[in-house]
Amino acid sequence: MAVFVLAALVPLLGPSGYVLDIGINVMIYAILAYGLNVLLGYTGLLSLAHAGFFGIGAYAVGILTLKAGWSFWLAWPAGVALCAVLGLLLGLVAFRTKGDAFSIFTLGVGVIIMLVINKWDALTGGNEGLNGINPPAGLEALAQGVGLRLSGGFYYLALVSLLLTVVAVARTRGSVFGRSLVAIRGGEDLARSAGIDVMAHKLRAMMLSTAIAGFAGGLYAVYVGFLGSAATGPVMTFTVLLYLLVGGLGTLVGPLLGPALMYTLTQSLKGLQDYQYVVFGPLLVLLVMFAPQGLAGLWAKLGGRRAAPAPTPEQAVDHA
Repeated sequence: MAVFVLAALVPLLGPSGYVLDIGINVMIYAILAYGLNVLLGYTGLLSLAHAGFFGIGAYAVGILTLKAGWSFWLAWPAGVALCAVLGLLLGLVAFRTKGDAFSIFTLGVGVIIMLVINKWDALTGGNEGLNGINPPAGLEALAQGVGLRLSGGFYYLALVSLLLTVVAVARTRGSVFGRSLVAIRGGEDLARSAGIDVMAHKLRAMMLSTAIAGFAGGLYAVYVGFLGSAATGPVMTFTVLLYLLVGGLGTLVGPLLGPALMYTLTQSLKGLQDYQYVVFGPLLVLLVMFAPQGLAGLWAKLGGRRAAPAPTPEQAVDHA
């Protein structure tokens, strides 16, 4: 909570628009990483369609506000709900597969989503994308009312959205449902022996994960103001997966630490774009060697205590 209090003070210090932009993007990517962490970190399911749902949430906001005349405050939850429903439908089919087959199937779904967005010119704008998505109604006036620019208003909107996401994921993590997901991660047969309805729990995890992805996508759409299909493809999924692995898979703080380090570092190396991965490569090797639990595990280790990942499958079964 102290981190959020300190983050809330940043716009009041009069930083440049560039600094606020980095902060907003870090928070959007963190929300997206929290969604993936629910499915991969807690349930042990690697979905490679995650960016597709990010794109669906983003395009839902863009299409509903630009073409249907909806308010952002109505389009945003509608996009989240759409992603949850589509996540349910995906899960009903995808969970008939397991392991690598599941990941490959979801990768195919992610590519299909990207292609549909890219080719459906009449609805999504195709290669030209959607342009001119307006800021949320009342946000600029609210920001000016407290002496801030519009970017400051977006910063606080992203901060509140991130806080809501963290609270939701933390409550899920500590609930019977969350412990059941960890039990499933340890082994579906073990979970069934404890009386857990494996399919129902996996479907709920998929819906929560895709809903959070759509939540991040809607925020991204209204902040950037322009949408293209590139933000919905597998590259985005692998980027968020990288953030999650660096931050700490299955931890509560990892999805925030990963984007905070990696996105900031990426922006700092823009002038050396061709050499970014010369830095990232050794960094990832060092993390795998000395901090397999990511930055969250390293932080805990340096503090003289163990990291606080999700409970082990055995502990989860005992409490499920």
